[in-house]
Amino acid sequence: MSRTTTIGIIAVALASAGVVAFAANSMENDAASLATAKISLSQAIASAEQHTGGKAARAEFEHTRAGWAYDVEVVNGTKVVDVRVDSTTGTVISAVDDKMDRDDEHDEH
Repeated sequence: MSRTTTIGIIAVALASAGVVAFAANSMENDAASLATAKISLSQAIASAEQHTGGKAARAEFEHTRAGWAYDVEVVNGTKVVDVRVDSTTGTVISAVDDKMDRDDEHDEH
């Protein structure tokens, strides 16, 4: 194996290790933040469903500019609403009609 190939392989391995370490650290921070949330994911989903009158299809805990919040995607008939719920109080911060689901860009339209 040439020296250039060996250096390239080592560089890729080091870069991959850095990405894995960053992802693990990020997940630890998310887990620690979730542990300090005053309301549960179930409570956030219930709040979003009550606010929109629909059923939750997806929910996640994410960091926003304002801090940690739950992002709940709720379906009501043919309408999809992205609902953001405060992780401390359980109140709905925002509810916006979802024009296009960015998570499913690869799906057929």
